[in-house]
Amino acid sequence: MKIHRINPCKRWSDVTIFNGIASFVEVADADTSAGMQCQVQQILDQAEQQLKAIDSDRSRILSVTIYVTDFANFAALNEVWDGWFPEGCAPSRACVKAELADPDLLVEMAFTAAAGAKYQS
Repeated sequence: MKIHRINPCKRWSDVTIFNGIASFVEVADADTSAGMQCQVQQILDQAEQQLKAIDSDRSRILSVTIYVTDFANFAALNEVWDGWFPEGCAPSRACVKAELADPDLLVEMAFTAAAGAKYQS
């Protein structure tokens, strides 16, 4: 089966798809000085664009691993998160406390989603 790589470069691909399952990672890229809610919203907006690129949408997200630098920001994360998913479509998720590569980043998310038909093989 073919592995699809969207925007590959030497260090990573924006999205990697195998057998119809897509993987991608997002961090806030517009304003890393913003607070947790703003960074989460930036990530979810970026994820929406990645999902569109693979003919998918937020209802087709299978799982998300969330890396946060401080669990004190957990409520702010959940406030944005809870409003983003359609009713009954929340994916499985794990939330891990971690040190991120950029000290201005408060959160990073690794997504797994079902891609559209053209990526099924």
